[in-house]
Formats: sequence, structure tokens, C-alpha cells
Amino acid sequence: MRARLSQLAKSPVVQRALYRSGALDAYHRRRNRDRLTVIMFHRVLAPSDPRWATADPEYSLRDDLFADCLAFFKRHYHVVALDDVLAARAGGPALPERPLLITFDDGWSDNEEFALGHLRRAGLPSLMFVVADVVGRREPFYQERLVGAWRAGRLDATRAAALWRDTGGDPARTPTFGGRDDLEPLRAVITRVEQLAPAERERLMAALAPVLDDGVRYMVTGDQLRNLAGHFVAIGAHGKSHTPLTKAADLGAELGGARTALAGHVGVAPSTMSCPHGAHDARIVAAAHAAGYRLVFTSVPELPPRAGAGDAVLGRVGFTDETITDGAGRFAPERLALHLFRKPHARG
Repeated sequence: MRARLSQLAKSPVVQRALYRSGALDAYHRRRNRDRLTVIMFHRVLAPSDPRWATADPEYSLRDDLFADCLAFFKRHYHVVALDDVLAARAGGPALPERPLLITFDDGWSDNEEFALGHLRRAGLPSLMFVVADVVGRREPFYQERLVGAWRAGRLDATRAAALWRDTGGDPARTPTFGGRDDLEPLRAVITRVEQLAPAERERLMAALAPVLDDGVRYMVTGDQLRNLAGHFVAIGAHGKSHTPLTKAADLGAELGGARTALAGHVGVAPSTMSCPHGAHDARIVAAAHAAGYRLVFTSVPELPPRAGAGDAVLGRVGFTDETITDGAGRFAPERLALHLFRKPHARG
């Protein structure tokens, strides 16, 4: 049936018919009965918020669409809390059929300002993976600072081209920078910035600070983190500095240091973590468990078994506005269903 769905899913009319008839839900109930779906969000913002205009669309969701997603989850899944997952993988009560866990990455202040209200109204728990060093910090990660400055018009093509050259890019292959919504050329530059040694990257970012800094707060405060933790949002770790763990100079600080720092904010050390940028290997997973993490999450878009050992590495599924809306920008549940229900099953 999966191959049949792939062919049919190309037509919006057929997509809607499949969803409204209940065929997609029936397929999902059978196929994913014993699979855990872990949803991965980053930012949730209202278009009226000034941060929306400069947010990276790859990692940002309109708050009204977020509310629509929560209603969709309640209709097609059994939404579970982190404690339910931990208990099930430790031999406790089994998870219900078609369980779903809602997660967020990074530690954005808008998670508390926008997402939390929708979660509370829907009565749903979630899990927020926080970069320990960003708590109380105003500015976002350098990648988002570059994207925001470009979309706001503060970073122009001349400076972007200079950054390409400063990072060792071939001048003959300098990307052609277009409109403010064309982010692919800038992403090529960001990839080069990511490959720099930390000291050199910090030097270049410091030189661009007058262009990159808009004076707006983006990251979660300690008070916001405690408010989240007090309203059924479990707090997990996302590293200490957001460095890919495969490149970390001090893995112990990224793992154990993050647990200690976050415990200082919310009073309890995180028992779970997600790998920054999804980067992980067997060595990192072993080190994470040794540091006290019971579950490790990645950004591999697959559905793990709902039952299994507590030391499993769990994949997660993300999506953007474009993935789940029609041509007019309206929520299209059939598109979200086709996106989620057909994700590959993880082994195990």
C-alpha cells in the first residue's frame, strides 16, 4: 500500500480524499501501531511578532499552525510524556498504541512565549532540549544571526561575499546572492563558517557584530525555563555549547557540564539529551549514557519501536510550514498525515 500511496499522494485532490475518507488513518493505525513517533520542533512564533520576519523558515513554525498540529496529534496519536517513555523502556507500563512525544530543540524564548500556551490549552506534555550556555543569553546561534541579518537587510551581498572569501571560499565560485528570501547562497556561506576553528569563527563573527546584533532577546531565560518545567515541559540537554559532539574538544563538558548547568536552573539534572546538529556515533552514545543520560535522541527521521531497551537512540521527525500547508498557507492535515505516517521504521 505504501507504493500505492506514494503515487496517489502527488495529487492534492486525492490527498484530501484519502484523509477525509479515513483511509490514511486506517493505514497509520495498522502500520504504526507499535511505533513511537517523536516530533521535533524548534521555534514557534506568531507572524505579528517582529522576530518572525527574520526567523529561519527551515526551523520556524507559525503559532496557529502549531495549534493545528497539536489537534492533529490528539486525533491520530496517544500523546505521551517523557516519564511514560522512560518508564516503558525500563520495564514499566507499556506505552499505548501509536504513542507520540513532542520535543523542542535549542532553548528559544518563543517556546515559552508562544508554544507553551498552546500546549497548556491542549493539555499536552512535551520535552525541551536546551543548550546549557544559551540560558539567559540574548543573541541566538551564529547561524541564525547570519540568517536574521540577511533577511532584515543588514547583511548585504557585498559582506556575504566577503565572508565567503574570508572562510577560504574560492572567489571564482562565490555564490550569487539574490532576494532576502533566497537563503540557499547564504547557507553555502554558513557551511563554510561552521567548518572553521572556533577561534577563527569567533573572530569573524565579532567583526560582523554591528551588522548581526539587533538588540532583541531570542534565547530562554532562567525564569522562562522554570516556568516551562512547571507546566509539564520536561527539560533535556542539547549540549553545553551547541557544538556538534563529533567535533567537541571537551566531550565531558558538553555532556556532564550541560547536565550540571541545567540542574542549576531547574533543580534536577536532565535524564535525556538530543545531539546538536544530529551528530553522533557509538562513542558519543556510550559517553552520554556514562554521563547519566538514559535516552539519547537524534534528528534521524525514523520511527523507533514503542517498546525497547532504555539505551536506545531514538530518531525524530521534523517539518516546516511548507510541509503542512496548502498553496494559500492554510493547514492541510492530509499533508501532515502523508509526511508522518509513511516515515521509515527504525530497526530494533
